[in-house]
Amino acid sequence: MDCSGAYRSEFLARSNPPFMSGVPELLLLRLLDQREMYGYELVRSIRSVTGEAISLGEGVIYPVLHSLERSGALKSKRKAVGGRTRVYYSLTAKGRKRLSALSGEWQRIQDGITSALETPIHAEA
Repeated sequence: MDCSGAYRSEFLARSNPPFMSGVPELLLLRLLDQREMYGYELVRSIRSVTGEAISLGEGVIYPVLHSLERSGALKSKRKAVGGRTRVYYSLTAKGRKRLSALSGEWQRIQDGITSALETPIHAEA
């Protein structure tokens, strides 16, 4: 195996581990609950709000945006900005409902993980 392939696999495993399922949706809904944004702006904002702990590329973000739009959680509109057209996304009432449900579920999971990490574990005899 060449080093570049090994490095790429390791990077992908670190930046998009399997347990990240659902995280892009939650982060996008949370950011769009604040204001409308366009795709690459969302990519940069995710890095920023997570302190660079989570970095999701456009290849992850756009399919999630399109899925959320199809489900009615988001709406989009094209705007001309600086001579180019950007697609801006914003949350709908359905999206706010979805954000609330996801936030509650992720809080429950976070609390469980925090408890497991802070509780001494004793082997049963």
